[in-house]
Amino acid sequence: MQKEDILKSAEAIKDELIRIRRDIHAHPEIGRQEKRTSELVANKLRELGLEVRTNVAETGVIGTLTGKYPGKTILMRADMDCLAMEELNDVEYKSQNPGLMHACGHDSHTAWLLGAAMILSQYKDELHGNVKFLFQPDEENDGGAERMIEDGALENPHVDAAIGAHVWTSLESGKIGVKYGSMMASPDRILINIYGKGGHGGVPDSCIDPITTACQVQMALQTIVSRRISPVESAVVTISRIEGGTTHNIIPEKVQMEGTIRTLTYELREKVPKMVENIIKGVCEANDATYEFIYDPHYPPVVNNDEINSYIEEAGKVILGSENVVRMVSPTMGGEDFSYFQLKVPASFFVIGTYNPSKGLTNPLHNPRFNIDEDILTKASAVMAQCAIDYLNNNKQ
Repeated sequence: MQKEDILKSAEAIKDELIRIRRDIHAHPEIGRQEKRTSELVANKLRELGLEVRTNVAETGVIGTLTGKYPGKTILMRADMDCLAMEELNDVEYKSQNPGLMHACGHDSHTAWLLGAAMILSQYKDELHGNVKFLFQPDEENDGGAERMIEDGALENPHVDAAIGAHVWTSLESGKIGVKYGSMMASPDRILINIYGKGGHGGVPDSCIDPITTACQVQMALQTIVSRRISPVESAVVTISRIEGGTTHNIIPEKVQMEGTIRTLTYELREKVPKMVENIIKGVCEANDATYEFIYDPHYPPVVNNDEINSYIEEAGKVILGSENVVRMVSPTMGGEDFSYFQLKVPASFFVIGTYNPSKGLTNPLHNPRFNIDEDILTKASAVMAQCAIDYLNNNKQ
């Protein structure tokens, strides 16, 4: 099929994609509770004649399109969950569920992946291999991607490559952004409990002050990024909560500190928590305090595969034109659980711009007034469809 065929097919479903996206936007569902969204997705995939599996990792859905000819399998992923926040947009499709909002664009991701399924289902007799359309729950909280993998999402048929995409508010609408190498950080969590000896605030010499110790720990941790990590590498060590004490004249027994460690490579992710604990241990020993350090690894970093990236980049140029494909220079320290797929198969993640000042669409992700330029839905669908076609038909078995 030619580029013109893909574009024509995408344009023909524009109104339907907007309707689907608005329907999902008006009925947001939090992670592991995406029952209405999952049903909508499954019904549409069945309507297209795909083999559909539901209740994957609770509320996930997988639709498999089998091409006429044998070949490899590419997985394309969208996330479906919303955020727990109140929407402030004044639009006809405003959230009808109090305290819930699609402020991260997952309604768009779901709509454009359904669009890719609509397009590709028209050309299955020309495909060498299979396309899995994976609709994932719970990206925002506990990592639905990992649970879907554990529930067999990468098998029957075995997945050989994967792609995913996200709306991006700092990129001009109609453009896509491709990042080679490390793209997003691992958003890991840390909890530190520092234990001292409580007593009267007027006689600190008879106490072991966990507040003073915590302050020293906080300052010392800042030397990790500035003095222990190469200036050409990126990392974040942030303490975002310190809690301890009850009143002005009592030295408490305990202080709790909470924060995040963010790294862009698997190697650095392995090293930094050990650096953090060494500092905590040293400072506590110097102050005769004790500690408990809890490192909670969240999502791995998003590190893109060069080969899959090249398919995305070329598909973007074919569908949108070279001038609308941007090579991103800098990674972001935000996280994404698409990284779990990258641990298993060659995979890449890219972004689709939605910044459009002429339409008043300038608010960032996770903002109560976030919204998208709906013109991007068909473009995203077409790029993903083209990428799947190119990958499968260039890897014929």
